[in-house]
Amino acid sequence: MTGCLNLFQATMLQWRDLHPYNAAHAVLVAGALDATRLSAAIATHLEGAGLTGLEVDAARCRYRYRGGPATVALTVIPAVGDAGRAVAVEIERQLNAGFPATGRIDPFRFFAVTTAASFHLGVAYDHFVAGGDSIAVLLHDVAARYAGGAAAPAPDVYPATYAQLFRRHAVALLRGLPQLPAIAASCRRSFRPRYADSDDGTNGFVHVRVEATAFAALRRVAEGWGVTTSDVLLALMHDALSPLAIGRRSERRRTLLGVAMIVNVRRDFQPDARAAFGQFLSSIRVAHAVPDGIGIEVLARDIHAETARSKRRKLYLQTLVGVAVGALAWRFLSPARRARFHAKNYPVWGGLTPIDADALWRTAGSTAPAPDYIRGVSTGPLTPIVVAATVAGGALSLGLTFRTTAFAREVVNNVAATMLHRIHELAAEAPR
Repeated sequence: MTGCLNLFQATMLQWRDLHPYNAAHAVLVAGALDATRLSAAIATHLEGAGLTGLEVDAARCRYRYRGGPATVALTVIPAVGDAGRAVAVEIERQLNAGFPATGRIDPFRFFAVTTAASFHLGVAYDHFVAGGDSIAVLLHDVAARYAGGAAAPAPDVYPATYAQLFRRHAVALLRGLPQLPAIAASCRRSFRPRYADSDDGTNGFVHVRVEATAFAALRRVAEGWGVTTSDVLLALMHDALSPLAIGRRSERRRTLLGVAMIVNVRRDFQPDARAAFGQFLSSIRVAHAVPDGIGIEVLARDIHAETARSKRRKLYLQTLVGVAVGALAWRFLSPARRARFHAKNYPVWGGLTPIDADALWRTAGSTAPAPDYIRGVSTGPLTPIVVAATVAGGALSLGLTFRTTAFAREVVNNVAATMLHRIHELAAEAPR
């Protein structure tokens, strides 16, 4: 059987022609590492899930899993000192290491960052093959198999493309088309990120963690404001990134700061992450002036008005229309213009990609919450910084990937510290 790549997957293949477009996850596993047993568990799971022998025809946007034995080259990294720091260093390395572009490829690279009493089981993957939810379930199943659990049921590796999504929600798609001029107008009014070298796609990575008590308080704050936790995180990103885009204050037209949130559209036309392996993504873009002195509550409420409207009217479908138009235009651009295309036409300073690993652990059949979980996602040519927000064990992990040609590491460390400080401030004021 041959599968068809959806719009977002095909776009990711275009992006990785400029620079590797990978993602990486790592989950904590109790007990000392048995590398031989782990390699066997990985191979057995991949073979049973039908995730081996991948062939990609990028020109025709088609792929096929031919099966066969898995090739597992497990990288083992002994942690020296802080294990979380060692995981972050390995994730950064993996984000910048490419996969083969076409032909028969292995889209997964596994690694383990070890201490005497535990290890982080990690996987880097060519992002076009799957979204974060599918990978979280894959890691759960590998860890369960390593612990002696039974084989997981094989997922559908040839899910439907977005054609089915558009057919199922044709009315919402048509009703939302008149919003495209407003989206374009917002882009024209948004301040563009600056890159010292647009051709340099190198990613850096930093990571911070919000403990479960503070994150539970943040959730109560969001509930009290009548917004979602993701709305609060988008507000915190606008707040932390605003000083980096201070040049918009002297602009007459481009005065807005754009931040995008990745939306998983799986529920609109696909079964859950246990049943279908793949990638089902779109995005919502929110632009705000972030005036001096605005509070996080006001900012979050403003953002919620936009995100709630987009979800209610399914305006993320219009983003996919824009993706299709952009993919068509991409074919006629030189490599240099491709590197600058999104910054010029769809300016965003940050992206938020949230997943709830605890919920995905339940989907995968676990009665316990997910252990400590760290995740990083490539920025690609779309945005200079991406925040991967992952809920695991009731805590919140924030993995910040950044274009090194846009921000120095100390700048991103300050962004992470600012977000963390604001979260703790809000948590301290949360109702009990």
